Amino acid sequence: MARSYYLFRNGRLSRHQNTLYLEREGEEGRRPIPVEDVRELYLFGEVDLNTKLLNFLGRHGVVLHCFNYHGFYSGSFYPREGNVSGHLLVRQVEHYLDQAKRLYLARQFVEGALYHVRRNLAYYQRRGRELDGVIALVEGAIGQLAACPDIPSLMGAEGRARDAYYAAFNLILDLEEPFQGRVRRPPDNLVNALLSFGNTLLYTVALAEIYVTQLNPTVSYLHEPSQRRFSLALDIAEVFRPLIVDRTIFRVVNRHMLDESDLEPLGESEGVYLGERGRKTFIRALEETLATTVYHRTLKRNVSYRQLIRLEAYKLVRHLIDMEPYRALRAWW
Repeated sequence: MARSYYLFRNGRLSRHQNTLYLEREGEEGRRPIPVEDVRELYLFGEVDLNTKLLNFLGRHGVVLHCFNYHGFYSGSFYPREGNVSGHLLVRQVEHYLDQAKRLYLARQFVEGALYHVRRNLAYYQRRGRELDGVIALVEGAIGQLAACPDIPSLMGAEGRARDAYYAAFNLILDLEEPFQGRVRRPPDNLVNALLSFGNTLLYTVALAEIYVTQLNPTVSYLHEPSQRRFSLALDIAEVFRPLIVDRTIFRVVNRHMLDESDLEPLGESEGVYLGERGRKTFIRALEETLATTVYHRTLKRNVSYRQLIRLEAYKLVRHLIDMEPYRALRAWW
């Protein structure tokens, strides 16, 4: 089965016949990677490559993600879609241009996200954490979504619920210093660094799963389409952030797999970023979460969390072509 490869060392990535080779700096020989074994490539080191390699990756549908020295996302090489549908693209755009249709989908993404936020809080409430007030606030926000008349008000309701949720991290996590709130650019502490890194990785996973479908990743509903990002991946990732990223963060922090010593200062600013050891530790934990399987009641078989993301994209396809209304995932297990 194809899998993701994370390359941290500097070197050169090349191909010979149907095999990729990574030649690492300061090492003799080269590491072979059969292309059939590759789903995605993540480049965290300084890796040289050429257009011949990109053409090769494109033919095999391999998505490549690049990160800078500090582990911040730079961009993705998204191969030309081999599974395209003009009819579906027209339907995607129609649902974006029709305010009522767009609002329905955006509301579903937010409802799915807040459902999983509440689920996380309830999990720790059952373990003795005083989270009644936060859960009531999140439930109140969920109840307000149906009355939101537009996208900004929808995002505002979600934002207020998330602020309360992030404040509750101090009751959920075993932290050296209190978590003061979400700071993004740049992150200012361990939790913010993990949230930024984890959300970026989930975005790339969602993008890779969308690539398998006939969906166009630039046409979105909750997030405004942008020239600089594949915004549909943000929409779908929204549903899974509490379920995948946040739960992974809770695990690595509470089990003391990561701490403040895994952070590096970001130049002269007050920002920080995850060092290489921290990134590797978190990636291993996130991959374990993505590989977790649950029994799917409709398919009658076990599916992984990663496969659930792809199934979410296919549910959106069925909605767009009027097969069945889209309802964002609500974890049942």
